[in-house]
Amino acid sequence: MTYLYVKALHIIFVVTWFAGLFYIPRLFIYYIEAQSKTKTERDILSPQLKLMTKRLWYIITWPSLVLTFIFGFWMLYLNPALFLMIWMQIKLVFIGILLVYHLKNHQLYKQMKDNSLTWSSAKMRIWNEVATIVLFAVVFLAILKTSIGWVFGVIGIIGLGILLMIGIKAYKNYRVKKGEL
Repeated sequence: MTYLYVKALHIIFVVTWFAGLFYIPRLFIYYIEAQSKTKTERDILSPQLKLMTKRLWYIITWPSLVLTFIFGFWMLYLNPALFLMIWMQIKLVFIGILLVYHLKNHQLYKQMKDNSLTWSSAKMRIWNEVATIVLFAVVFLAILKTSIGWVFGVIGIIGLGILLMIGIKAYKNYRVKKGEL
C-alpha cells in the first residue's frame, strides 16, 4: 500500500513540475516580445513578467522537480526490480533529458533576470515543445512497457515533433499576416 501512496504523490508532482516546464518558456516568450514594445509598455511588462517567472520557478517548478525525484527514487527503492526493465531504463534516459531541459530553463531564467536573454520568440516557441515531446515519450513508455510499444512511441514522437513544427510555423505566418510580427 505504501508503494501506491508514493506513486500517487510522484504522479501529482510530475504534473505540477510539467505545469511549470510548460509555462516558463511562455513567460520567456512574453518577456522577449515585451522588449520590442514602447518604453512605457516595456517598463510595465518586464518587471511584472520577471516577478511571475520568479514565483513560478521557485515556488512551483523547482519544488515539484525535487518532490518528483524524491518520490520517484522512493518508488525505485520500494520496487528495485524496475531497474531491470528495459522500458524503465529508457524512461530514465528521457528523465535525464528532461532534467537537462529544466536546467537550461534555469539558465534562461537567470539571463532574463539579468536582462541578457537573447533568444528570439520563434526559437523560444520551438524550445517550449521539448517538454511536450519528452512527456509523450515517458507516458507511452510507462503505460505500454513493451519494445513494440517503444517503436510505435518513437514514430509517434517524431510525428508529434513534425506536427508541432508545422503548427509553430503556421502560427508565425498567421501572426505575420495580422501584423503582430
